[in-house]
Amino acid sequence: MTAQLDHANGIAVTPRFDPVALAEAEAIRTRADAEAEAVRIEARAAAEIEIIKATEEAEKQRLANGRAARRDEADEAAHRVRMAELERKRAETQRLAEAEAKAAEESEVAAEVEQEARERSSASWKRAAIGFAIVCGLVALPVQMSAFYTPERPYLGGVPIVLEAGAWVVLKGAAAAVTDRRPHWHYRLIAWLIASGAAAVNLGHGLSSFDTVTAIATAVASIAGPGVWDLHEHGRIRARDGKQTWRQRGAERRAAAKQAKQEAALAAEREAAAKAEAAASAAAAAQLAADRAARFPDVWAHALKLAAALGETTVTETIWIRAHNDIEGTDPGEDVNIISGRNKAQARVVAALSRASGEKPVKVTKAQRAIQVKAPRRTSSYKPVPPRRTRNDTPKFHPVARALAAEAKRTANDAVAEDR
Repeated sequence: MTAQLDHANGIAVTPRFDPVALAEAEAIRTRADAEAEAVRIEARAAAEIEIIKATEEAEKQRLANGRAARRDEADEAAHRVRMAELERKRAETQRLAEAEAKAAEESEVAAEVEQEARERSSASWKRAAIGFAIVCGLVALPVQMSAFYTPERPYLGGVPIVLEAGAWVVLKGAAAAVTDRRPHWHYRLIAWLIASGAAAVNLGHGLSSFDTVTAIATAVASIAGPGVWDLHEHGRIRARDGKQTWRQRGAERRAAAKQAKQEAALAAEREAAAKAEAAASAAAAAQLAADRAARFPDVWAHALKLAAALGETTVTETIWIRAHNDIEGTDPGEDVNIISGRNKAQARVVAALSRASGEKPVKVTKAQRAIQVKAPRRTSSYKPVPPRRTRNDTPKFHPVARALAAEAKRTANDAVAEDR
């Protein structure tokens, strides 16, 4: 410890030792250290808490990110599946459309090919018929011309040409009538008459002037030419009118017979089912009548009387309901015993609901109906004397009781008015 100079006295003063100040200083320093340590510990704890929270938040975020990623992956997978399904359906639809278009195109091509083949066949048939008719005319004309030709009248040699040309003109008229959808039978009849006349001339003149073969051949040629052409026109008429072939008509007849057989079988099945249903209904009605007669003999007897009186052969439901009302006073399914039992059961339910646990139901009397006058008094002769009412001899009803009574009366009056 060093000495300090006292300027006032001019002497050196040695300072004294102050343990209290030292203790206080030590206490302040200790407290400051403790507070600093506490702050440091608190800061460290807060930092650790923040670290833990940050770690937890990071873990939660990681888990959330994982769930979101998995959800996104699932959504993406579902989207890919949906897109694949849509693509498959689109491809299937496109394939079906292409198949239908190809089938339609093939059908059109086949129809066109068939139509072309039909047209070629028809044209070929027409050319063949015309060529055959020309050949037949060339074969038949010489014999006919020799039959009509004479040196005195050489011009008669052209009559066969007129006959053959007339037959062909009439056949052309028949073709025009077929095309115009006009009657054609008379054209064809005239053509056949002319051809038959030419055939008769060839046959007669051939037998007299030539041999039998020549006569028959020329006669057949006179008929065959117009006949083949008429067959051509006949086919055209059937195609125009849409007439069916024998095979088609036979198929239709067989299909109609099969359909009729199936309809007959179905009708027989329906008839059998209807008969079975009617039999079952009759048996059920008989059983019901027997049950009613056995269980409700009085009502059944009255129902039979009502049915006879009303002109019914059986006890209908309307008659049964009326008979039950007449005898039992209620509709079927109700009677006095059932109604009484129901009322008693309802009373028991009310009693059970009004009873507390472990207690017996207590009969509640209405306060408004309590005796409000004094009991009769007796005289010496033991004869009761009725009590006399005096003003204010009984307490008045409570205002709440009067209000409740008025409200109950008003409610009852409203209910009666509504019922009316």
